[in-house]
Amino acid sequence: MPEELLTIGELARRAGRRASSIRYYEEIGLLPEPVRVGGRRRYPPGMVRTLGAIAAAQRAGLSLEEIKAVFGAAPGEPDAIEQFRRVAAAKLPQAAAAIERARLAAAWLEHAAACQCPALEECPLLDEGHELPA
Repeated sequence: MPEELLTIGELARRAGRRASSIRYYEEIGLLPEPVRVGGRRRYPPGMVRTLGAIAAAQRAGLSLEEIKAVFGAAPGEPDAIEQFRRVAAAKLPQAAAAIERARLAAAWLEHAAACQCPALEECPLLDEGHELPA
């Protein structure tokens, strides 16, 4: 085995992922088929960065299909960065909506934590249609 190639276990350890997720990414075409040495998967060290990029995109809220669209273009292709920008721009409204929902949830929770009502039945926060002051 060439020294620079990683086993799936070593790749998973370095990338902080499970080997099963790496196999799944291969199965759905998110990652290319790895080189096989003696029937076992072997990966170039650069795959650690690829898995890190996938994890970063997932943290940003991209689905695996959206990530696949971004990483589907060959590395270095001018279209790859444009696709990356398009997917990110399309995702921004969803992120803004999630931030607004979180802001409203935090405001409701702040009011609930400071509630002085004697009983749940009397708390206006639990009334349908109740809106918090802006």
